[in-house]
Amino acid sequence: MLQQQARPAGAPPARPTHVGSWAKAFTGFYRPDGESLRELDPVARFLYAARSVILVISVQAALIAGLLAWTDRHAAGNPVLDFVLLLVGLVVAHAISNLSNDYFGYKRGHDTAESPRMRYTLHPVASGALEPRQLATGIGVLAGIGVAIAAYFIVERGWGALIFVVAGALLLWLYDAAPVTLKGIGLGEIASFLVWGPLMVGGGYYVLSGHVSGAAFLASVPYGLGVMSILLGKHIDQRAFDIGAGQRTLPVLLGATRARHLDTAVVAGMYVTVVIAVVAGAISPFTLVVFVAGPRAWRALRTLAAPAPSEAPAGYVGWPLWYHRTCLVHNRLFGWLYLAGLAVGVLAPNVHF
Repeated sequence: MLQQQARPAGAPPARPTHVGSWAKAFTGFYRPDGESLRELDPVARFLYAARSVILVISVQAALIAGLLAWTDRHAAGNPVLDFVLLLVGLVVAHAISNLSNDYFGYKRGHDTAESPRMRYTLHPVASGALEPRQLATGIGVLAGIGVAIAAYFIVERGWGALIFVVAGALLLWLYDAAPVTLKGIGLGEIASFLVWGPLMVGGGYYVLSGHVSGAAFLASVPYGLGVMSILLGKHIDQRAFDIGAGQRTLPVLLGATRARHLDTAVVAGMYVTVVIAVVAGAISPFTLVVFVAGPRAWRALRTLAAPAPSEAPAGYVGWPLWYHRTCLVHNRLFGWLYLAGLAVGVLAPNVHF
C-alpha cells in the first residue's frame, strides 16, 4: 500500500480540490472562509466574484415556474429540455447582472476600498480576483449562452417569449448600466420584485407552457417579495455609504427606520400573499408548508425591528451585511418550502380549499 507523503514542516496547507472550492462558492455565505485569493483557481475566483451563493434565488424561481407548468399539465414542446434551458438561462442572467453591477459600481467610483461591497466578498475587479481579460471572457461566455437560450425560446414560443426576453434585458441594463439607473433613483428594489417574481416565474411559466397565466403571476408574488426583502435589507445595510456616494437607493430616500418598517411589511407580505394565492386557487394548499419557516421569519422581523449593531458580533460572517443576511437566510428556507408544497401539488393537482 502506498504511504501518503508527509508535508514538510512550515509548508502551506494543501490547496482544496477545485470541485470542493466551486461547491463552497455556492453553499457558503460570501467569503471564501479564510482561503486566500491566491489559493483559488480561476473558476473558483469567478464563482465567488459572481456571488454564486445568491444564485440560488434564480434556481428557485425556475423551479417554481416549472412546477406551476407541470401542475397545470401545460408543459409544451420538450418539457425536460425546456426546463433545463430555462434554469440555465435564469442563472446565467443573474450572474451577468451581479458581474455587471460590480463593474459599473467600480467604474462609477462606488466600489471603493471603504465601501461595504469590498468587505463581504471578492470584487471581480477591485480585489484582483479576476484580470480584466478573465472577466470579459467570463461575461462573454455567459452572454453567449444567454443569447442562445433566448433565441431558442423565441423561435419556439414566438412574440410572447421575445417580450419577456426584452423586458428582462431592459431591466438588467436599467438597474445599473444605464446613464440613470433604477438602483440610483430608488427603484432597484421594486425592479428586483418584478424580475424574480412576475418576470422569472410568470415569464418562465409562459416559455414552458406557451400560455400566459394569471394564476402563475399571482403565485410569483410571494417569491418576488422574498427577493425584494433581501435587496432591501442589503441597501439598508449600505445606506450610510450610499448617502456619501450619492447613490439614492430606496432606504436612502425613505430613511433607515421607514426602510426597516417597509422590509418588515415585505417579509410579512410573503406569507399573506401565499394565503391569498391558495384561497384564490392559484397554488396548491400544500404550499402553506411555508409557515414552517415562521421561526426564521420571526427572527428576521425581530432583527429588522432594531438598529444594526455598530460592529460585527463575534464569529459573524458577512459583515457589514446584517439585515441582508437575515432576509437571505429566511428566503432560502421559504423558497425550498414553497417548492416542496408546489411539488406535492403536482402529484395532487385537484386538491383545493
